[in-house]
Formats: sequence, structure tokens, C-alpha cells
Amino acid sequence: MKFNENKKFKIMQITDMQEIPAVSPDTMALLEAAVEAEKPDLVVYTGDQIKGYGVTYRGKGKELENAVAKTIKKLLEPITKRGIPFAVTFGNHDRQVGISNKDQFLHIYKSLPNCIGEQAEGIDEGGTCCIPIESSDGSGKDAFCLYLFDSGTDAKGGGYEPFDTKIIEWYKKTRDKLKEKNGAYVPSIVFQHIPLCEYYNVLKRVKKSHKGAIRAFRTHKNEYYILGDTCRKGDMLCEPPSIPNKNTGEFDAISEKGDVMAVFVGHDHKNSFVGRYKNVDLGFTQSCGFNVYGNRTKRGVRIITLDENKPGEYETYTRTFDELVGTKVQRPVYDYLSSKAPETVDAAIPMIAKAVGILAAIIIIIVLLIKLL
Repeated sequence: MKFNENKKFKIMQITDMQEIPAVSPDTMALLEAAVEAEKPDLVVYTGDQIKGYGVTYRGKGKELENAVAKTIKKLLEPITKRGIPFAVTFGNHDRQVGISNKDQFLHIYKSLPNCIGEQAEGIDEGGTCCIPIESSDGSGKDAFCLYLFDSGTDAKGGGYEPFDTKIIEWYKKTRDKLKEKNGAYVPSIVFQHIPLCEYYNVLKRVKKSHKGAIRAFRTHKNEYYILGDTCRKGDMLCEPPSIPNKNTGEFDAISEKGDVMAVFVGHDHKNSFVGRYKNVDLGFTQSCGFNVYGNRTKRGVRIITLDENKPGEYETYTRTFDELVGTKVQRPVYDYLSSKAPETVDAAIPMIAKAVGILAAIIIIIVLLIKLL
């Protein structure tokens, strides 16, 4: 990877396609339109490319691998047919299909043209790598760096497992090697699926009665939040960040030397914002898949543009379905109902309790009416 002659480098982040073998035509329409409009230098997939849970992927062994590979090949066609390089990390749902992230990376993604990034040494699962971007002058100097981290999967008993401390140690060693090679710490951006615990530090805690307040769960149970003051105009917080159950120090590591200026994640499909905590921007990108819940025609992708002349800065914005494709979708009823569905088991519990309470009240009223009549 290298900055172009104009000293620019454009990245497209695509996250949470979470697709099934019967890929949604709306997902493909969004991807085609976004890639054609933006023509990125690199596409970064940040997890949940497939809906690994459920019964949509069937079979075992080679049969299962072929089914998954066929879906992934179709999803990546908008970039592979244009010869655009891509890198990939994984979410909590990819491995649930029954194929490890490492095997998906090595046997499926690496078989496609222009898949870049080599698996980090000493890390068990696939999807962790370092991608240097060289200076435009041909000197071989690394002007920027992208880190992709495999942020793990669901925790036993609910929530999400702690971020792997092996990845933290690998990052530190890699960061220091880049400094030794280039004479200084290399400006960097991190991409991963599950948000860091510190994402709550760019939100503002408010009362339940506050307009637009979003209820949180687990480690922030019964707390309510809105976007904080460092977030940007047009940003969206529509569900609580689903963070690991335990903080293992990832943020402390990536913020200690000043090389990482931003982190971009997916995971919570309806969120799209960028806020700043200490010296790091923490960004969410909304989902782009239409076979799973999302923010309707506000599904989209994120663009990040780097400028070699301004190594400590970047520009970012999102491109959405409604502006690229239109406001009509193939399955409007499913799209509406899925947008109202609870995002997690934790979010579903109070909804179920409320529904049960309403049903119980109706039954009591009916019984009383029968006795009175």
C-alpha cells in the first residue's frame, strides 16, 4: 500500500453485512453504488461478514466451507471485479458458522484477488494484522499504518469476551518495530469489530426522561446516554455500545505513545458517530446488510481519507443507502419490523417483560369483565 501521487489515500470501511446464502439485493446495491461512487484505494471489512448463527449455512466440512465461500465471493465482488485491494478482520458472528476465523481468512479470503495483510505471528485466530502505507516518494518509508484486530466473540453466560491481551502485546512490539525502522512512531488507525469499553467516555450520561436517551445494559445497566460534546453534527446513537464484560487495557496501550489517532468499529448496527476521548477518536460505523436488523435506509459505509502532508489528521464521512440508491427497499415490511427488533438479548428482556405485563393486564381485565357481566 502506498500514498498516490497526490499524497492521498482513501479507505472504505464496510461492516456488519451479516449476510446469508440468499444475499439481499439491497445489500449488493449499496455496496456496488458505494464502491463506484468513492473508488477507494483500500476496503477494510470489520467483521460479521456472514450471519454465522442460525440455520442458513448447512452441511459440514467442505460442503459448509463451499457455501460460506460462495456467499463471501458474492459480497466481495464489487471490489474484486474492480481490482481494489481489501483487508479483513472478524466479528463475533463469523466463527459461529463452524469455521474458524483463521480458516476463513486462509482458505476463503486469501483465495480472492488482492486480499492483503498477513496474519499476526503468535495470535491464534485470523483477522489480526498490520498494514503499512508507504510514502508516495518511493523511499520505502512507512508514512502511515493500519492495524486490524480480531476483537473476539460472545462470552459464555452473555455479553462479550475480554479483548485478547496477546493482541495488545503484539501491537506494542509491532509499533516499536515500526518506530525503529522509520525513526519515529508511525501515525495509525485501528479497525476492529467490538467497541472498546472507553466508547462510553465519548457519550454523556443523562436521566431516563432526557429526550433521545438510550438505555444501556450489563456493565452500564440501567444507565442512559446521549452523544457527548465531542461527537459531530449528524452523528447517530441509536443503541448502547455493546462492549466487553472486562476491560483488559486495549485503550491504555493504543493511547500511550500517541501513534494511534483513531479507532473505528462496527457491531452495533444503528450507531454512526465519531467522538474523542483523551488523544484518540473513537468511531462507530453503521451496518450495511439488509438481511439483519439495521437503521433502514441509513445503512451505509464509512470513508476515511488520509493526507500524507497532514499525518496527524484525517477526514471521514459516511455514504448511505438513501443517498446512493434511494428510499425504496426490496422487503419493506421485513425492513421495518427488523428495525424495531431488540438489538441484543439484554435489550429483549425488558421488552418481553413489558409485553408479558400488558398481556397479564388484558387477561385480568377480561376476567373481571366476565365476572361483572
